[in-house]
Amino acid sequence: MTTVNTVFIESIDPRFDAAACMNCGVCTALCPLEIIPLPRMLFREVMLGLEDKIIENEDTIYSCLLCKMCEANCPAGVPIAENIRLLRNYINSALYGLGR
Repeated sequence: MTTVNTVFIESIDPRFDAAACMNCGVCTALCPLEIIPLPRMLFREVMLGLEDKIIENEDTIYSCLLCKMCEANCPAGVPIAENIRLLRNYINSALYGLGR
């Protein structure tokens, strides 16, 4: 069962910014790894407070090359690579107790 955490997005980092994501799929089409779940899915899970889903997708979050192909072509200008970095920082802190 998934639990909704209403302050989850705040616990990641104030710089996390995915509100402009239009779910257009450009990030998916350009990803050299064809990562699933897609960045737009991860970002929606963060915005909905689905912390469990983000933790479940730790491997995917760390699989991203941070090549910024998705970000360079995002029509909404979402900072995709920075958001992925912030998710990694959150996972490091929440799961492994490593500093931010």
